[in-house]
Amino acid sequence: MGLIRPGHRDSAPATTPAAPSPTGATDGTPAAPATAAAPDAAAAPGTATAQADASAGPRRHQDPARASGTSPADLEERAPARRHRVVVLALDGLLPFELGIPQRIFGRARDAEGRALYEVVTCSVRAPGPVETDADFAVLVENGPEALATADTVVIPASYELGPVHEEGVLTPELAAALARVRSGTRLVSICTGGYVLAAAGLLDGRAATTHWASAEHFQRLFPRVKVDADVLFIDDGDILTSAGVAAGIDLCIHLVRRDHGTAVANDVARRTVVPPHRDGGQAQYIHRPVPEPQVATTTAARAWALGRLHEPIQLRDMAEQENMSVRTFTRRFREEAGISPGQWLTQQRVERARHLLESSDLSIDQVARDAGFGTAQSMRQHLQSALGVTPTTYRRTFRAGNGGGTGGRKDADGRVASAG
Repeated sequence: MGLIRPGHRDSAPATTPAAPSPTGATDGTPAAPATAAAPDAAAAPGTATAQADASAGPRRHQDPARASGTSPADLEERAPARRHRVVVLALDGLLPFELGIPQRIFGRARDAEGRALYEVVTCSVRAPGPVETDADFAVLVENGPEALATADTVVIPASYELGPVHEEGVLTPELAAALARVRSGTRLVSICTGGYVLAAAGLLDGRAATTHWASAEHFQRLFPRVKVDADVLFIDDGDILTSAGVAAGIDLCIHLVRRDHGTAVANDVARRTVVPPHRDGGQAQYIHRPVPEPQVATTTAARAWALGRLHEPIQLRDMAEQENMSVRTFTRRFREEAGISPGQWLTQQRVERARHLLESSDLSIDQVARDAGFGTAQSMRQHLQSALGVTPTTYRRTFRAGNGGGTGGRKDADGRVASAG
């Protein structure tokens, strides 16, 4: 795909269009190299096993229905859907923690039958071999840049050795050539300063994006066409998603699982990873303040109190009373801790409650609205439409059917999802 926009200062030479697939495929998916296994094969492309299988010549095809005595319709119904392939681009100077996030989150996602929902592959911009990290060890990566052409989602973790990407905002020829392999329509994700790569390729021009709070000012100076938001944990702009620093990559990946397969699957992944499925607040709460206010009291008790009675009317003064604070002091302290106002936080929690009930119960829409604290179905419909872009009925039909494709997070005026937690 031409990932780098035409006319951009670091545009790579145009690539030759892929040759037609020998199988006659017309869906735009590039044909696999003659020596590589199919994307879902057990062996990675280019490995000895894959090459040995390919060298044995074309395999004989037998009608599976005839072999098993099962009708083609039954086979089609029983056959698991192709797993969504996530390809992680490992760059020199990478942070091992962030490299492991996609495998940990996507690799743990399972459907109701326990089948893996994603396939996670790691690749380098070079031929298979060691990739340096910021630690005292290297990582042996067994796939070269050709794996990028097989991706449904590409994830770019942070690196401390981006060179001209970080210093001048331009891609190296090696990195530009690797990105040129990505197919059009592939979902692109960056973790922390991995967003520099997307910005240097011109892919974030005119879009909202985020990065580590410590790099946000430099990022904005280097890429003035990008609308940098340093306060959020991640931004979902549809086909391109960017996260804030380090652990915010976990929040973003869990968000993607929720967007693809619903709250129940995402919550299960979060439990297995021992992290919250939805984190309160944005990056603002982690930025060091030169003269911080003494933090004697917190709003934790008020939030726990509110979560236990979301179905009831909750006034700001009621929450403030739980902490023995004035409304003004409580509101200021709440914003400092959560990054959002108490009213915004309550709405977020009620939306999450409604999502859970819509997915996991047979309650009527009116009952879900009452139990989630919205009072009426119309009020809930307005809040879900604003937050998720879908109605309660559509959301339930999507995720109760188990076919994914949902949304998550808070939408801004341009339709982007920007999570402050």
